Formats: sequence, C-alpha cells, structure tokens
Amino acid sequence: MGNLTTGLWHREGSSAGRGASLIFADDAVSVVAADGTVLSAAAFDKIDISDRVGSIPRRLTYPDRTSFETMDNDAIDALVASQKGSRAGWVHRAERVHPRLLLFVLLTFLFAFSIYRYAVPALVEVAVLVTPPVVPKLMSQGTLQTLDTTTFSPSTLSGADKAKLHDGFEKVAAKSERGAGGFDLQFRSGGLIGPNAFALPDGTVIITDELVKLADGDTEMLLGVLAHEIGHVELKHSLRQIYRAAGVTGLIMLIGGDIGDSTHDILVQGGGLLALSYSRAYENAADRHSVELMQKAGYDPAAIARFFALVEDKMNDHSPTSMLETHPGTPERRTAVLDYAQELKVKAAALPN
Repeated sequence: MGNLTTGLWHREGSSAGRGASLIFADDAVSVVAADGTVLSAAAFDKIDISDRVGSIPRRLTYPDRTSFETMDNDAIDALVASQKGSRAGWVHRAERVHPRLLLFVLLTFLFAFSIYRYAVPALVEVAVLVTPPVVPKLMSQGTLQTLDTTTFSPSTLSGADKAKLHDGFEKVAAKSERGAGGFDLQFRSGGLIGPNAFALPDGTVIITDELVKLADGDTEMLLGVLAHEIGHVELKHSLRQIYRAAGVTGLIMLIGGDIGDSTHDILVQGGGLLALSYSRAYENAADRHSVELMQKAGYDPAAIARFFALVEDKMNDHSPTSMLETHPGTPERRTAVLDYAQELKVKAAALPN
C-alpha cells in the first residue's frame, strides 16, 4: 500500500511527538521519520489499533510501546479493511447504525425498569425489617417540624372536642398490635392541607380542625378515619413509601449521576411527607384495618364508609378508579368497606357463643 498517512510518533511515556509517516510495505506497518529513520515497525497483527470514535485521533501502539497518532481516520480504516475486512471499529459503527443505538437505549430502559420493578421492592422490605426505632422517630420529628413551620397552626378546637376524640382514639388504638401507647394523637389547624388526617412512621397521628368540623359531630366516623391511619402505621406503609422514594432516587443517581443530597433529604429532612399519599393497595389495606379495629373496639365497623360518602357529597368526588390511577376511587372504597364490614359481621354471627 505504500505511504498511508502522516502524524506524530511518540516514545513510551512521552507527550512530545515527532512528525512521521505511516508506511505499509513488505507485510509490516512502519513509522518513518522525514530523514528516512524507521522509528517503529511491526507486523499488522502485532499492532494495537484504537477503534474509530467520531473525529478522535487514531492511535497505533507498537509492541515496544511506542505509538503513532493521526487524524486521518479514513487511512487507518483502509489499512484495517485490507487486513481484516472490517472498515471501522464497533463503537463507530454503533454510532452510525441508528437501530443499534435505539436497541441500546431500549435495553437501558429495560434494565432500569427491572431494578424498579423487582430490586427496589425487595430492598424496601429488607430495609423495613432492619430499621431501628430511632429512624422512624427522626423521620416523624422532621416531618412534623416542617409542617408546623410551613403549613400548620395551633388547633382551635375546644378542650371537650379534643378529649372526646382522644378517648375514642385510645379505645381503638388499644385494640391494635402496638396498643394505645404506640400512638400519639395530635390536633392542628390544617391551613393549605385543609380537612385531613395522616399518620407518621413513629405512630404520631395528626387530625386537622377542618376535618373535625367537616364531620359535623360524627365522632364515630372520625374514629374510623383515625383507625385507618393506625392501619398505615401498623402495616408500615410510611416507611415503605419513604424507602421506595429513596430507592428510586438511587436508581436515578445510577442512571443520571450524583444529584446531591436528595437521598438524605428524603430520609431525614421531611421525607415523611410522602406518607400523605399512598398506593391503591396501601389505602385498601388501611381501610380493611379500620373496619377490623372499629369492630374490635365496639364501634360501627363501617363508620369510615360514611366519611367516603361525605367526601363524595361535600367535595363532589365521584370518580371511579381507572387503570392509570394509583389511588382507589372514593365510591369504590366506600363499597369495599361496606362489603368487608358485612363479611366480618357474617363471620362473627357464625361463631359459637
């Protein structure tokens, strides 16, 4: 082939280059200086030739660790093709063949989905099992402090209203696995959150003045809602939500790189806010827990169904559950509660006195 191209010749470990020509003759690839001095020479199969990647210079590394570098990719491709029948490196070919690039992207998404679908849930369950009690306590303290600073204000409910709810709450909580001592009912004015009740991972349960007023004296209905929140705590839904969020954050970091202190923020600086939103399965499980606890405490087991009816009426929430929704629809939840309460009633009637 004769003179192939020109470039720079380098000794091993030296950044200083010497102008030279690349020559292929007598089955050897040689680097020759302008004065005719042969700087490097070797058979083609003894030379390490870098793959073509965009316009990055090609490097030929010889057995004696000297090297030749050139910007003339086409000349090196011609040399490779003449000896191997392959015109360019696989990386360069992948750059030019769009279907392969699309396949690579698809495989990346499948890999990420597999981690999200299978690895993250498994790791969440392990994390929940090994979590020491101090962790839920720190999470809850951080969340409540954040809400008290940004959203909540002190409750304006009368002492009698608070006492009535507190007594009923303790009666229901006493029937749970954690017992009444495992929970702490607190009252707040909801502000932007409005009528709501939610539980934090350590067993702190908050109910807003707005929800109490919305109930219009139906204390049993409110106890059904609080029993639902007790269910979230006992089933450790908050912890699972938080760890899942941390796992997803870790997955994003794996794909997109470090995103700072996001995981720390989720776990410590108010990640418990995620407890305000649960999956469909979690909500259904907590609803059933409410029915069971209320029945054990001697209250109407379907009391929470009246809350769902109130939401439908006062807030015009008649939306059914769709396949794309992560939360069960209010009408569906009310029907499920009534059905489960009736099921428990039938089972209780069948038991021998």
